[in-house]
Amino acid sequence: MSEPLNPNSTQNFPSSSSTTPSKVSGEIGNGNTSYSGQKPHFPNPPDATNPDAATLREQWRFAIRQYSKWYSHAWGTAILAGVSFFALGWIIKGSNPLPSRQDDSPAPPSSSTSDAGDVRR
Repeated sequence: MSEPLNPNSTQNFPSSSSTTPSKVSGEIGNGNTSYSGQKPHFPNPPDATNPDAATLREQWRFAIRQYSKWYSHAWGTAILAGVSFFALGWIIKGSNPLPSRQDDSPAPPSSSTSDAGDVRR
């Protein structure tokens, strides 16, 4: 499993004929000119086999709980921000900041315009 790789092997390099093994090995090694031939070590390697069904089910349930918690927190934050901005607008304006929520009572027509219309006839 941990067999050293041959740096001259054509399987490890792009099929481009313009790249040489020394160039590619230098790019892989992040500036090192020698190629060690070992696989890179990742901090969290993947599992060699798939876990059993019970483990997958438990992980899935945990993921759903986490997502639900984050989703509800996001909605709670959005609602709290909306109420806060509404209250801030109310404080700054001194009345309801939403024009659609104002009193729907129509303003009484002014007597001067209606009387002037009657006089002209």
